[in-house]
Amino acid sequence: MEKIRLQKFMADAGLMSRRAAEEEIKNGNVAVNGHVAIPGTKVDPRKDTVSFKGKKIAYRKEEYTYIMMNKPRGYLSSTSDDRGRKCVTDLLDGVDARVYPVGRLDLISEGMLLLTDDGDLKNKLTHPSHSLPKVYRVKVGGAVTEGQMDILTSPLVIDGYEIKPVEVKISGTDESGTILKMTLFEGRNRQIRKMCEQADLTVKRLSRISIGNLKLDGLQVGKWRYLEDEEVEYLKKATRKKNNV
Repeated sequence: MEKIRLQKFMADAGLMSRRAAEEEIKNGNVAVNGHVAIPGTKVDPRKDTVSFKGKKIAYRKEEYTYIMMNKPRGYLSSTSDDRGRKCVTDLLDGVDARVYPVGRLDLISEGMLLLTDDGDLKNKLTHPSHSLPKVYRVKVGGAVTEGQMDILTSPLVIDGYEIKPVEVKISGTDESGTILKMTLFEGRNRQIRKMCEQADLTVKRLSRISIGNLKLDGLQVGKWRYLEDEEVEYLKKATRKKNNV
């Protein structure tokens, strides 16, 4: 399990609010493994012993794991494969929890992928009513005409379903093609590739660069990190608001 802020540990244990815990830490009333803690201390709930005014704090909160990965091409958005292909979970060295991908990026796509063992949040994020925008950087071959842009931004029918309008902007061009920035508000199977097929465009590279307010921010391809508390709360609030409408 990853380490968490000491004040979060105390709040999760039901002892007091985070703000109150911060004050008690500053006042020297909290110890970790027998040593007086200082502001900024982080602890591993499974390994570290935390005490408040000499009394051990029992940690009862069920902990979930939340991960952001910059998925490389050539990896399945899965935990296993009966054909022996590489899966994204093969990249998670040091993660004890059994996490699952939230949604999918196909084998030859790359970019942001969330993984968690929080089944409730995973289900909410993948529910059809979920509408956090997902932004993709899409490299297509050749120039993109005005007519092709009209097709991409129209209410296309994919697999018998009329998709929600997609925001499409040209981010740049070079001798090998055009870079599109595409913002989706739903996630149909291979949606961008099927949209480009209808517009007679060939996708050369596809990368998801953000989900809602979450961004890769320099996370290298093939690397991963734990989500910050604020990022987890953002996802929970976003899905709670949508699913309570």
